[in-house]
Amino acid sequence: MNVQTIMVIGAGQMGGGIAQVAAQAGYKVILNDIKDEFVERGLKIIDKNLSRSVEKGKLAADRKAEIQALITPSTSLEDGKTADLVVEAAVENMQIKADIFSKLDQICPEHTILASNTSSLPITEIAAVTNRPEKVIGMHFMNPVPVMKLVEIIRGLATTDDVYKVIEEITLKMEKTPVEVNDFPGFVSNRVLMPMINEAVYCVYEGVATPEAVDEVMKLGMNHPMGPLALADLIGLDTCLAIMEVLYKGFGDSKYRACPLLRKYVNAGWLGRKSGRGFYSY
Repeated sequence: MNVQTIMVIGAGQMGGGIAQVAAQAGYKVILNDIKDEFVERGLKIIDKNLSRSVEKGKLAADRKAEIQALITPSTSLEDGKTADLVVEAAVENMQIKADIFSKLDQICPEHTILASNTSSLPITEIAAVTNRPEKVIGMHFMNPVPVMKLVEIIRGLATTDDVYKVIEEITLKMEKTPVEVNDFPGFVSNRVLMPMINEAVYCVYEGVATPEAVDEVMKLGMNHPMGPLALADLIGLDTCLAIMEVLYKGFGDSKYRACPLLRKYVNAGWLGRKSGRGFYSY
């Protein structure tokens, strides 16, 4: 299958990044969100990222213009009629994702592959709302997308080998490293990462140490480039909580129970960098 046009649903931090790397790889990109202002914000972030690369001498100015020319803004899912691949990067909520996939299934051509950038939700369950479960797959990029090399590719129960190969080739063309993972809650990345972040939150909750101390221990003692609480703020505490709840529901194991302090921060609207306040102030 020859993929030429990729539609990205969600123009936030992840969706904007996916749109950028897809355009850099030479694909025509449709960047979609529910409001013009959200799409415009995503385009501005892409412009900022590319401008930084130009300033550092990593990208020619005319190449920047070529990349941006490949990205078309959209606020209608109907634009999926021209897409060969759709990558959904909406909020981490099964009902919202199921609604999007159900609509895309009706709109997109029969050959179109539907991928989700979900960080923890089951691909098989998302695929079940469509009439093309064999063409539904997980494509989990890491944040920030333009920088991070990993893409977890998650097979649903019905995902075909041919669809997997197409997504693997696209991932390589985007200069990312594909890693095949089966469909379990949290996949590999967040099944390992989120309990660590959650345990770091418990250290603060139980008065073991301050957020600064916890992060310093993990950076200096475990050679992590960023402490788990600063990382949680970057990811978004609401996203961390949502993933912990998926893990807890999926495995029924108390070790995945979200720390009450994490829940309290989310309820207070302290979501991390995007809200200006999390474990740190921004």
